[in-house]
Amino acid sequence: MLSNYFTVKETGEHEIVIERSRFIAHFARATTEAEAIEFIQRIKKMHHSANHNCSAYLIGEHDHIQKANDDGEPSGTAGVPMLEVLKKRKLKDVVVVVTRYFGGIKLGAGGLIRAYGKSVSEGLNAIGVVERKLMQIVHTKIDYTLLGKVENDIRSSPYMIKEINYLEQVEILTYVAVKDLQNFKEYLINLTNAHATIEDGSLEYLEEKIL
Repeated sequence: MLSNYFTVKETGEHEIVIERSRFIAHFARATTEAEAIEFIQRIKKMHHSANHNCSAYLIGEHDHIQKANDDGEPSGTAGVPMLEVLKKRKLKDVVVVVTRYFGGIKLGAGGLIRAYGKSVSEGLNAIGVVERKLMQIVHTKIDYTLLGKVENDIRSSPYMIKEINYLEQVEILTYVAVKDLQNFKEYLINLTNAHATIEDGSLEYLEEKIL
């Protein structure tokens, strides 16, 4: 698992108009090629009357799956520039379809490359990009007498509480960057005078919007 990576914030779409042609960029996350293909087919069905539904996707930790499709536009003028924008933004596990409704004015090869690239770039700005950071969920069990002190101290620290479970003892679940795990445990031991049970939980990605 990557310690961090960038991807689209959410599924969404954004439209621009260039020389009377409508370019609608549709974005989604996709962790498998099957998911990407399903999304592309869904958009094609939704916009079956469009002139073109061009697509591109990047999947995998090392971008080992990447495809671009011009869907009838001149070769290399749509899918490839769309894919290049995704690469330039260093995105992963993302699929984009740009639907074009022809407005009657031909753009030429250079114009098409710029138009499809712009559609994806401006679409990303509108939909948003997030950084996903791999975090260890740390389970800390303490007596109720320590709750106020520990909770207040953690909330004023760089660490983030995920949830608090009120059981026989209080259980605090905290997001901790993997590289900070040992420092966090030492911090808790000092904070509670070693009166805490600390266990590693699952690994989860925490998202932070960057755009």
